[in-house]
Amino acid sequence: MEIFKWLDDKRFVASYTINDFREFSESYYINLEIRFHNDTSLYVREYVEANRRKYAFHWQKENGDLLIRWDNAPHFPNLPTFPHHKHRADGTVQESTDISLDDVFEYIKKELAT
Repeated sequence: MEIFKWLDDKRFVASYTINDFREFSESYYINLEIRFHNDTSLYVREYVEANRRKYAFHWQKENGDLLIRWDNAPHFPNLPTFPHHKHRADGTVQESTDISLDDVFEYIKKELAT
């Protein structure tokens, strides 16, 4: 699976725990925690099947403070990108795209590089 290539990037990833991973003929579910060298963590939950995808990518500081969370839970129907949205550290909710875990890693890598 493509995600596992990111987990071995020692420049950014300090450690990771795969809490659950199930792969079926046409779907998969993954739940993992990734700890980065700057003591932040990304919590990943993603379920993908042929015609449906549910995801939540939650990046937080060591003390539990949210940095950003991308998800597609259907609780902000007024957003133009419904159900895709992101929760910001300041408590706001903003439009987002149907973001992939690859995109989230690229975002975090850029943030960590600055």
